[in-house]
Amino acid sequence: MPRETVGRPMEILLVEDNWDDARLAYEFLRDASIPHRLTWLWDGEEALEFLYRKGKYGRVPHPDLILLDLGLPRIDGREVLSRVKADSELMQIPVVVMTASKDHEDLLRSEHLEVDGYMLKPVDLDKFFDLVKELQRFWHADLILPGV
Repeated sequence: MPRETVGRPMEILLVEDNWDDARLAYEFLRDASIPHRLTWLWDGEEALEFLYRKGKYGRVPHPDLILLDLGLPRIDGREVLSRVKADSELMQIPVVVMTASKDHEDLLRSEHLEVDGYMLKPVDLDKFFDLVKELQRFWHADLILPGV
């Protein structure tokens, strides 16, 4: 495990073009009491610039988790997901797709795009907490905290 993950908050990238859905995700993460830093981006093109550290994002950390909407402006979420999962540096980042339809989940499965979780919108608070806790355990699985 890379040394830079020890003792720091979880880096979460939220890619969502709907203000209300982004606000709900932010509030749920805050209420879950998980130490994290949240970056919210509005569209798929900007998300890819962030993930590939281009332009103004040249020095950002890679996220530990991506919360990804499918219906994004400029570059849609399926394309973002496809590029993340095809990149050797990014493919290990867990991706949770936030979608308004069960049909989208089926579509992703039929396209063989690998995701680590799905959340239907509007987001159900209990399901969101369960998913965040599960991903937190995943993120901390290899974490070694320094002795006190």
